Amino acid sequence: MVTIGCQPGQKDYPPIRPANFAALEFEPDAVASLPFGGLLRTLGTRLLVTCPHPCGMKIHFLGATRTTTGSMYLLEVNGQKLLLECGLFQGRREESIQRNCCFSFDPRAIDAVVLSHAHIDHCGNLPNLCKQGFSGSIYCTFATRDLAAIMLEDSAEIQRADAEFVSKKRARHNLPPVEPLYTARDAELAVRQFICLNYDRPIRVANGVTVTFRDAGHILGSAQVVLDVEGGGRKFRHLFSGDVGRGHDDVLRDPQPVENVDFLQIESTYGGRLHAERPVAKEEVGRLVRETLAKNGKVIIPAFSVGRTQQIVYTLHQLAMAGQLPPVPIFVDSPLSVNATEVYRLHPECFNESIYKFLHEKANPFGMANLTYIRELAHSMKLNDLKESAIIISASGMCEAGRIRHHLKNHIGNPDNLVLFIGYCAEHTLGAQILAGRNPVNIFGEPQAVKAKIASVDAFSAHADKRELTQYVEQLTGDIKKIFVIHGEEAQSLAFAQTLKTLKPRAEVIVPQYRDAHSV
Repeated sequence: MVTIGCQPGQKDYPPIRPANFAALEFEPDAVASLPFGGLLRTLGTRLLVTCPHPCGMKIHFLGATRTTTGSMYLLEVNGQKLLLECGLFQGRREESIQRNCCFSFDPRAIDAVVLSHAHIDHCGNLPNLCKQGFSGSIYCTFATRDLAAIMLEDSAEIQRADAEFVSKKRARHNLPPVEPLYTARDAELAVRQFICLNYDRPIRVANGVTVTFRDAGHILGSAQVVLDVEGGGRKFRHLFSGDVGRGHDDVLRDPQPVENVDFLQIESTYGGRLHAERPVAKEEVGRLVRETLAKNGKVIIPAFSVGRTQQIVYTLHQLAMAGQLPPVPIFVDSPLSVNATEVYRLHPECFNESIYKFLHEKANPFGMANLTYIRELAHSMKLNDLKESAIIISASGMCEAGRIRHHLKNHIGNPDNLVLFIGYCAEHTLGAQILAGRNPVNIFGEPQAVKAKIASVDAFSAHADKRELTQYVEQLTGDIKKIFVIHGEEAQSLAFAQTLKTLKPRAEVIVPQYRDAHSV
C-alpha cells in the first residue's frame, strides 16, 4: 500500500496539509490511474504527488476573450475539469470552422458543464461537445433548458443548410462534400444531458464545487454562476457574471446582487459605452415608426429571436394601447422567434412585477389583434406582395441568417421604408455594414442599393452598459482579489478594465487573451 501526500509544484502555492490525503491509500499498480494530473514519483512506500494547482483553480480562457463570441472557459479544480459555457464562435468562415469543430481539450475528460443562458454564442457548440464524447451533466435553469432546446435545433438547421451550400460550391471543383458541425439529432441528444434547477438552489456539481444560479436579468432564464470551491484547506467564491442585464427591464427582473465574492469573471460587451435612456428610446421608436407609416412605407426590424423580439413586441403593444401607434399589420416572421415567444409564455416566474401584473390584469404582452406570428415559409413569402404599410420583425438581429435577409433584399431599396436596428451587430456582419453606411451591400451574393432610412436604437440592448456594469460591481460584496474582464471587443474590455482598476484598486484586473490560463 502507498499513502498519498502532496508537495506544491510551485513555490508561490500555499502548502497542502498531508492530513487532507491521509485516508487515501492505493495499491502501487493503481497509482498510474490517479486523477491528479501531476507528476508522480515513489519514495519507498510513500507516494509524493506534485500537484500543479493543489489549493486553487486554474481557468483556461478558450473563447469570448477580447471579442463577444464563442464563450468557453475550462476550469481545473480539485483534480476535475468543469466547462463554463460552450458557445459557437462566429466570425470569419475559416477561423469559425476551425475553432468550432476542434476543441483544445478532450471532451471525454470534462466532468460537467455549467451554462449561464441560452444564446448560441454561449450554448451553441454543446451538441458537438456531446457528439465528441462528453457524457456528463449540463447544469442550467429551467427556462434556459427550454430556450436552448429550440435554439440548438435551429442552429442545427443552419449548420445543415450551410454545409449543403458549401458542398454545392465544392462539387463544381470536384471536391468532396462537407458535413455539418452537428445535426438536429445531435442537438436533441445534447438536451437530454441537461440538469435544471431554479435560482438560489445550490447544487454540488463536482468534488468540492457547489454551483448556485442568481438571476442575471439578461434574457429569460439567464443566470450568474456562483462557484463555491473548497479544497486543500481553502474556501473561496468565484463569480461568473454571465451576460449582465441592464436592470429596469420591461420584461425581466433586475440582476441579483451576489455576496462574499473573492474572484470575479465579468462581461464587458458595452464596458466603454453608455446606452440611451429607455423612456427616450420608446418615444424614438414610436416617432420613427409613425413617420414611416405616414409615407405608406414599411418598417423592417432585424431582431434576435430570444429577448429582443419579445421586448420590441411588448413595446409596440404599449405604444398601441397608449394610442401612439396606428393599427397597422405587425408580423413576427421567424419560426424561432415564434417558438421562443411560446417559451416566454411558459415561464412567467422569470417576469418582473409590472409585466406579471400586465399579463394577469390586462392582456397577453406578446399578443395583439393586428399581430401575426409566421412559421411557414409560404406565409412568409406572401409578405413580399404586401402593398400596404406594415411592421415586419424578423431574425437574425445581425442580418447574417434567417428570413430578415429576404426582407432586406425586397425593401432596403425603397426610400419610403425604414430599417430599424434595436441590437448589437458584430464586426463584419451584414447588419454592421448597413449601420456603417456601406452602399451597396451584398445580400445573397448580389449588390443591393441602400435607399431606405437606416436607424438604430441601442437602448433595447440586453447588455448592461458602462454605468450599469459599474453599478453591478458596486453591489457585490466581499474582498475581490482578481477580476477577469471577458466577453467584449478589445476596446470595450480594456476600457472597462480601467474603470475596474479605479473602482477596485486592491484587485488585480486582467483582460485575458485567447487561450490564456490564470490561477485563482
